[in-house]
Amino acid sequence: MGDRTDEDLFAAYVAGDVAAFQILFARYAPLLTRLMLRDVRRRQEAEELVQDTFLHLHRSAGDFRPGAKLRPWLMTIALNLKREHFRRKLRRPEVSLELDGRMDPPAEPGWIAERHDARRQIELALASLPEKHREAIVLHWFAGLSFPEVAEIVGASLSAVKVRAHRGYKLMKSTIQGKV
Repeated sequence: MGDRTDEDLFAAYVAGDVAAFQILFARYAPLLTRLMLRDVRRRQEAEELVQDTFLHLHRSAGDFRPGAKLRPWLMTIALNLKREHFRRKLRRPEVSLELDGRMDPPAEPGWIAERHDARRQIELALASLPEKHREAIVLHWFAGLSFPEVAEIVGASLSAVKVRAHRGYKLMKSTIQGKV
């Protein structure tokens, strides 16, 4: 059953096969969680967004076009829910809690600290990009989608998505080099 296409599984689910939906969840929940965690720093919030994505997929099962690819549709649902999450947060900003020193993490060995610093620089450079550039890079590089799939998800032409990614990578490089 694991070798069936996403589209076959979704069609089976629509026809009443609950196990098919569970397979789709097992296939995509880890990927969607990683994507959500890139912007939503709390694991619980990321997991809630993934659950909402699959709930929305379930509720809109009748809207799926036969012959279409499921993966881009699922990614579009996830990205739209993530955008709405941030819109809501802007309307209700959270107040951060200051640590009083009692909960400070222990010091790390030098090589781990350097690795964390490099990763942090990449994350900050990625976060500083305009949304269109960041979205193209995250979907292509981190989610492993092809550029045609990214183009379908974001609603842009293939060449526009490639340009966005290229410009995003250049901006990230200059941001990181400027900090070195």
